Amino acid sequence: MRIAVVGAGLGGVSAAVGLHRAGHEVTLYERGAELREAGTAIVIMPNGVRALDALGLGDQVRHLAMPAVTGGLRDWRGRPLLVTDVAQVQQVIGTAVAVSRAKLHQALRAPLPTELVRTATPIQRLEPGHDGVSVISEGQVVTGADAVIVADGIGSTLRSRLFPGHPGLRQVGRLDLRGMLPNPPGLDVTGLLASILIDRRSGSMFGLFPVGGNDLYWFTDSALYGRTPGADEARRHVLSLMADWHPAVPALIEATPPADIYVDPIARLAEPLPSFAIGRVALLGDAAHAMTPDLGQGASQAFEDAASVTRHLTDAGPADVAERLRRYDAERRPRTTRMMLASSRQSRMTSRTGGTAWLRDTLLRAIPRPLATRLLATIWHA
Repeated sequence: MRIAVVGAGLGGVSAAVGLHRAGHEVTLYERGAELREAGTAIVIMPNGVRALDALGLGDQVRHLAMPAVTGGLRDWRGRPLLVTDVAQVQQVIGTAVAVSRAKLHQALRAPLPTELVRTATPIQRLEPGHDGVSVISEGQVVTGADAVIVADGIGSTLRSRLFPGHPGLRQVGRLDLRGMLPNPPGLDVTGLLASILIDRRSGSMFGLFPVGGNDLYWFTDSALYGRTPGADEARRHVLSLMADWHPAVPALIEATPPADIYVDPIARLAEPLPSFAIGRVALLGDAAHAMTPDLGQGASQAFEDAASVTRHLTDAGPADVAERLRRYDAERRPRTTRMMLASSRQSRMTSRTGGTAWLRDTLLRAIPRPLATRLLATIWHA
């Protein structure tokens, strides 16, 4: 069966590999001039790793398991609020990994033959017909497909064409900064690994995760007023917000060159899509369910999508596509909708300020570690 996958991000590449291994004639279309993943690092939760296992790609990441640490939520000075035993959760639920985005993308796409990839080919339109879908780039039909998987990211062009009445993306008024660097000599961050620091005064947040043997991945989340600043301006602003935080926080931000800092306004879908499947076309990843990053589930949900659509289309013929994609929608849309809503709730909870934030911190400190660990396991469980 001929399948076109539009978008070569992590989810699109995973789906293309899975469908290729299932025996289908797959072509992967990417608007960029080359296959690559920009950015810093990514945390893949255990459910995401299990989805990669289902695609035969789990071995690419399992050796990068997060070390045995005590994570959870902390206040801006690093004092515990909600302490979790990450090692215990991983024993029960499975491995979480933190990995460079570029290295992960390279590893996931390795099984896909290069002749199946078409770069510098932006797909602007899909035209369904009686026996397939015409895939159109720059006014020309580049292929006919029995099924099309739309994985063109958070700003999906095709999503807006497939659902012209949908309100699309909504900015949430928060700014995300991300950086990765080798652990600076003499800086002890052991107590902060796999932790999120939150500040009830400003509603800002800082997260820190180990990557490989010596690298550190950090991110911030703070209020955004007006335009999106450049990396240097955003870095200075965050440093001013976090000057009196745990000493490791400003030290890590200062040690990261502005050229290595990625800045993004946080956005999500204004409301869930009414369907992930229209006839022979299915949406996957951020194109289908863009959510805030607060639960770290964006990539893991995309991998679950890729595993699901691969399973439903395995052994399918052209006449089966619409029904198989309806099954994919029925399986994936309820779960990702719950995750979108839970991520938004988490964002509102961690960004609170003033009296309600003080009450939040008091309640979090009262939760015993075993219960906090079980709550983390619930989030990580598929």
